Amino acid sequence: MICGWNQQKKAKRRVIDFVNEIKCRAYAKINLSLDITGKRDDGYHEISTIMQSVSLADEIVIRKIDKPDYYKLVCNLPWMYTDERNLVTKAAKYLINRFGISTGIFIGLKKQIPISAGLAGGSSDCAATLVGIRNLFSLPLDDEAIISISKQFGADVPFCVKGGIALATGIGEKLSKLPPLPPLHIVLAKPPVYVSTADVFKNYSDEDIVLRPNNLKITKAIESGNINDIFNNTANVLESVTVAKYPIINCIKRLMKDNGAIHSMMSGSGPTVFAICRTKSQAHIIADLIKQTYNEIKEVYTASLVY
Repeated sequence: MICGWNQQKKAKRRVIDFVNEIKCRAYAKINLSLDITGKRDDGYHEISTIMQSVSLADEIVIRKIDKPDYYKLVCNLPWMYTDERNLVTKAAKYLINRFGISTGIFIGLKKQIPISAGLAGGSSDCAATLVGIRNLFSLPLDDEAIISISKQFGADVPFCVKGGIALATGIGEKLSKLPPLPPLHIVLAKPPVYVSTADVFKNYSDEDIVLRPNNLKITKAIESGNINDIFNNTANVLESVTVAKYPIINCIKRLMKDNGAIHSMMSGSGPTVFAICRTKSQAHIIADLIKQTYNEIKEVYTASLVY
């Protein structure tokens, strides 16, 4: 009887722990294509881009704490800002204030997506925080409401809430869901350089563009499952800015293509380069070659597509 009572007590404790804590994965994204279609009066650029979630992810734990009005964000990177300069804190504080949450909140963030890499790591953390706090506190917000809220925190955040694959237009906030691609494998390689997204857009010029993506053809190819047509029509116009400053990006792209990748391209404003591979073994071969060829590149990953 004592043993049975202990088991019931442990089971009850597990239920309580579940109610008071939630774990989230914040997935990275890559841009399968990226075009600039105009510039708005407020200075923002209009874009047309196809974004895809990949399995490289940050891990977030959100926990209720028995301390009224307590909030704390802790990150495994000791140098990372944890105040309102971090989108996780911005998102959390927004929901706390809007819904009058007085229960204490602790957030643990384990960063695995490279920083300032063109992979939407910060945006994905923000999206996961919004969804996680909504679910933990049973807030009266459906997915569309969360997406609407997420727009104020950055152009990539709405996509990171939805995930999968989508055509994004406007400044990136207008999303059209696309059918999933066949199983493909990804290599991600981030050179050890810092790229400012704001500076890349500031220095972008239509006159420098040699090749633009055809997103209409790409979306039709995605719908028909024609891999060759997808990657025969894709491009990232922001390479015209970032590659000019960091030629190593083109070197990585060539290495990937020369060793069997279906396609290689820079993601977002860079500097991360990704390769599309048909098999996991090919992805691992390319990842190993990058590490052997460029000793300075420490952030090399293999990943799969996420839906």
